[in-house]
Amino acid sequence: MSKPVFLVIGAGAGIGGHAAARFAKGGYHAVLARRSDEEGLGRLVGQIEGAGGSASGILLDAAGDGTIEELVERVERDIGPIEAALYNLGAQIGNRKLHDTPHRTFELGWRLGCFGVFRLAHAMFPAMVERGKGTLLVTSATSAVRGNAGQHSHAAAMGGRRMLCQTLNAEFGPQGIHVAHIVVDGSVDAPDTLGKLLGDKFEAYKASKGEDGVIDPGALAETYWHLAQQPRNCWTHEIDARPWTDVAWWNDNPNPTINSTAAKPGFAGPRSE
Repeated sequence: MSKPVFLVIGAGAGIGGHAAARFAKGGYHAVLARRSDEEGLGRLVGQIEGAGGSASGILLDAAGDGTIEELVERVERDIGPIEAALYNLGAQIGNRKLHDTPHRTFELGWRLGCFGVFRLAHAMFPAMVERGKGTLLVTSATSAVRGNAGQHSHAAAMGGRRMLCQTLNAEFGPQGIHVAHIVVDGSVDAPDTLGKLLGDKFEAYKASKGEDGVIDPGALAETYWHLAQQPRNCWTHEIDARPWTDVAWWNDNPNPTINSTAAKPGFAGPRSE
């Protein structure tokens, strides 16, 4: 009998790779899909297999026509039933003023940030509904709930992602499909994303955030695992995560006394539990 499959779209060395490793540890066959860096992909698969897990890797251009659909069909046919999936692709293009954001760039953010989730659900949910169970985990960002200057493309894509997850919940929750939207409200120790963005300043940045001031993707992977194992009488549909020293997006108090106190060791400040 084949193992249940955990499909990761956006399997870098940060959240995606760590989530794949956690699910493989839990008995799933992890399918890791990413756009480029075949060597890095092979390294992640090798690490999972070296730890006793089962995994395979596929290079995928998620923005291409038909690619996500073909991937789902191929996995279901050749590997096994997809019982859980993680859509982990970002759409961050950096801070850009409106007139410095070309139409094509804005649209690409939407394709990766929102349309890709729709395509994955559209391709994957019919089989899950037939089996009466399934989980879709969707990594999101602060921009899904708060639009800042210069974040036109990213905020629109992530805001759409959040609303799409809500509509998918409304339609497919009663049919046994668990959709969870995870707002990552802080920096993640991810060499493929934040590491590339900051370059040689990456380690200095992490040091400046203090002890446990940057999200550990391995720790976050435990949250993803928990969400996928929840009984359906107690499903979480949205959750946010951040380091203990960060002030939550919904409680960005301008009072400098409160903010400075919240940053001190031993006082976590306002945050969700």
